[in-house]
Amino acid sequence: MFDFGIKDIIDIIAVALGLYYIYRVMKASRSLNVFGGIIMFFIVWIFVSRVFEMRLLGAIMDNLMSVGVIALIILFQDEIRKFFYNVGAHQNFSALKRLLKGSKKDKNVDMESVMAIVRACMSMGRGKVGALIVFERNTPLDDIVDTGEKIDSRVSQRLIENIFFKNSPLHDGAMVISKHRIKAAGCILPVSHDDNIPKELGLRHRAAMGIAEESDALAVVVSEETGRISVASHAKLQLRLSAEDLESLLTQEM
Repeated sequence: MFDFGIKDIIDIIAVALGLYYIYRVMKASRSLNVFGGIIMFFIVWIFVSRVFEMRLLGAIMDNLMSVGVIALIILFQDEIRKFFYNVGAHQNFSALKRLLKGSKKDKNVDMESVMAIVRACMSMGRGKVGALIVFERNTPLDDIVDTGEKIDSRVSQRLIENIFFKNSPLHDGAMVISKHRIKAAGCILPVSHDDNIPKELGLRHRAAMGIAEESDALAVVVSEETGRISVASHAKLQLRLSAEDLESLLTQEM
């Protein structure tokens, strides 16, 4: 007689939740058709090998399944990396780290940098100068820094505005700030393919969301069309921030 207990119910729920999460990741990365094809191949493999017990076709499909795992890892390496990042993000005790690391001098330097960034963003917003500033936190952004021009300078309002000036050769890329210093400018960011991002937002907003999806970085965007300020963090986008909102957010998140 078939035994069906509480462990079987938990097993079914866990598999269902896993498939649903994979479905959401595939949908966000526009790989839903590939996911559907994999599910169909898996169902056919079960019927051929387990139900109808076709030896020859079953042996061929068994070998394809064993090799297919490696192929899937290569094909979906970005999605797999994002999955493990999201799992690890729950163990992120950044608030405790800030409490342990923070000293009075560090807080003063941080606030000085925050105010310089806020003033620069508000000034660029009034002049409708586009800007994209990324703040490195626990996840290293060395691969992003390598795509741009390394600067390693202290944070200042004038330098930020000069880098994003329309005739500057670095104004189209992203600026990376790490440990209260401008690490690089003109950097290339991954672009988010999330369909929930409003259509009127441009490439800078999608790039900000892209880095916020793949790391714990915080990205500030100044729109070239409207001059409005947005912030992307924790894979979420906050729009139309005031100077007070931006100052408060940077102070908390940094």
